[in-house]
Order: sequence, then C-alpha cells, then structure tokens
Amino acid sequence: MTVGRSTSPTHQIGQKAEENALQFLLNQGFQLIVQNYHCQFGEIDLIVFKNELLVFVEVRQRKASVFGNAASSVTAIKQRKICQAAAIFLQTHPQFETFDCRFDVIAIDVAARTNKAAPEINWIEGAFEAIVTF
Repeated sequence: MTVGRSTSPTHQIGQKAEENALQFLLNQGFQLIVQNYHCQFGEIDLIVFKNELLVFVEVRQRKASVFGNAASSVTAIKQRKICQAAAIFLQTHPQFETFDCRFDVIAIDVAARTNKAAPEINWIEGAFEAIVTF
C-alpha cells in the first residue's frame, strides 16, 4: 500500500483497482514509472511507458449504477487536474521530453456482489486531450 494512504475500505478497493490496472498494462508491455504521482494539482494514478510513449492513466472503479459507469466519472474538471499534474511531471522529469504523451482511462466496472464474474476492464486509450490551465 502507498505510504500515507488511508486504510479505509474505499481506499483499499481503489488500491486494488490500481493494482489490477497496473498488471493489465504490464501484460501489454508497458513499464511502470510511478504509481500515485502527487503534486499541487492532484494525483495521477499510474504513469507508464512503452517505447517512446508516455501514458498518464486514471483508474476508476464503479459498481453498476444508475449514475453512470466508471469511465463516465472522469469529468472535465478531473481531466484538467490530470493534465496539470502531467505538465508538472514533465517539467520535473526532462528525460521524457522527447516522448509522445497520451491520457488513458482504465475503467473497471464491477458486477453486482451476487455475480462472481471477474471485473470488466475497459481500457480507453487517448481518452482525452491535454488541457492545461494554471
């Protein structure tokens, strides 16, 4: 578990979702740079790379709900915060300045508790474009 992270059940579920997403990306040939990158603008769940591609990943997990699925919960405000955090990451890690960058979402929709099926992982590559406003 990440240092300083709450041990509440909600955070533990979120951590497990991030671990599942990370394992999924590692199986796709990506390498982890950092998990739970923090700066003054917020957090990026996963930053991974493959070849010359740097990917900033937001991981969302939701139960089936009338309020929308996991992917729809990544709002424009959240996208802006991720983009701002990515800009800070790039400013402080010049070794990645020549890499192409992309913003992905890994949405994990969990079936009802009575259904024992594995969670459905929906990988949305290029889920949104960079929006940077400071």
